[in-house]
Amino acid sequence: MKYKYSGKQFVIRTATVGLLLNMLLSPGSAAFANAVEPTATAETGAATTAPAANAVKIPSVSSLELNLKSAILIEATTGEVLMAVNADEALPPASMTKMMTEYLVTEAVNNGQISWDQQVTVKENASKQVGSRIYLAEGDVHTVRELYIAMAVGSANDATVALAELVSGSEQEFVKLMNETAKKMGMETAHFINSTGLDRADMPKAYQPEAEGETIMSARDAATLARFIVTDHPDFTEFTTIPSYKFRERDDKPMINYNWMLESNKDIPNFKAYAYEGLDGLKTGHTTKAGNCFTGTAVRDGMRLISVVMGADSEEHRFTETKKVLDYGFNNFEIKQVAAPKAVIPGNETVPVEKGKKKEVSVVTDAGVTFIVPKGTTNPQVTTAVAVNDASTLVAPIAAASNVGKVTYTYEVEGMNKQEQTVNLITAEEAPKAGWFKLLMRGIGEFFGDLFSGIKNLF
Repeated sequence: MKYKYSGKQFVIRTATVGLLLNMLLSPGSAAFANAVEPTATAETGAATTAPAANAVKIPSVSSLELNLKSAILIEATTGEVLMAVNADEALPPASMTKMMTEYLVTEAVNNGQISWDQQVTVKENASKQVGSRIYLAEGDVHTVRELYIAMAVGSANDATVALAELVSGSEQEFVKLMNETAKKMGMETAHFINSTGLDRADMPKAYQPEAEGETIMSARDAATLARFIVTDHPDFTEFTTIPSYKFRERDDKPMINYNWMLESNKDIPNFKAYAYEGLDGLKTGHTTKAGNCFTGTAVRDGMRLISVVMGADSEEHRFTETKKVLDYGFNNFEIKQVAAPKAVIPGNETVPVEKGKKKEVSVVTDAGVTFIVPKGTTNPQVTTAVAVNDASTLVAPIAAASNVGKVTYTYEVEGMNKQEQTVNLITAEEAPKAGWFKLLMRGIGEFFGDLFSGIKNLF
């Protein structure tokens, strides 16, 4: 059978074909746009690189001429290591061990297990401690706060053991908690045999642990522990900055804080030569095996540093060496924000959305980014890498501030370790779902786009 077309039918059919071809070939048409619309990728790689920073040279650590067994300096908020000398060797930490006891006692107070005003009855083990002590007798009763101050200010071994026994029932049960917590904190070399830092031979014989070994801890581990204290317990200075404390009314004189570097000592004749601006903690230590040790922390211009020195040959020396280490940090480094919150990443201003009123939604970062940079750096060279979630998960409706990917910022400069920080990429606005008619028309356009691509590939 042959079909015949009237002139009118032919004109209509020709016009329809012409209109279809015009739609397909028009760069501004919906069909054409859908045919070439890009799809989301899992990762876009480096998005931006800041212009080169001005050159700021960091002095070598050897220029400090430190005379120590080990040392380290970190920035408290990031944990960034600014200098290290033999920082991973496990050494006897002496009374710096008490930092872990302080941390765990404060944790017990904060979680309601004990209270600062709780009365503590001293037991035999505490009463038999030697070294730094406040001469507690078995049966004496003092509050947790009084004992804690004696531990933090006067490094009292007897007060320390009394608190350990309160928290865990016995010192050795408390030691188990210390070692478990050290592992959780990522302390790789630390091993505790008591709550005080005393050598095994100096512990009361009946209370020495059965297992062999001594308390050991690297400078890096001590800095890690100190960082947990200053970040988890920011009110630590309530105790560490007490210059002196009279434990009993009948005592002839108060205990003096072993930390000579407290800023508040700047007006004390005996200590003003050691007082350090911004220094408010943390813990000294000394035994014959350990030498003189000190974990210090100071804050200036919004940057808190934590220093650890181990194996100094005198009390004075541990503080003069700490000054060198802290000066190295404050004189050569600063915290600088390299990206503000809600930042738009060039080249990644939007991400595709399936079934949305709009085919894309604007995205921004959910947080700012700061790095430690050489002091005086005006334009840190930072790169960004963007990883967008699988496109199949980005289906409207999508609420504002929804997580759609990650942005990793990287900063590298000579003389420092590479620093990286990752923040979320979130939607800057809501992406509502399109109506059924719009989705239908979009589907038709995509169909013709696919058809056009198929025809084009024939040639």
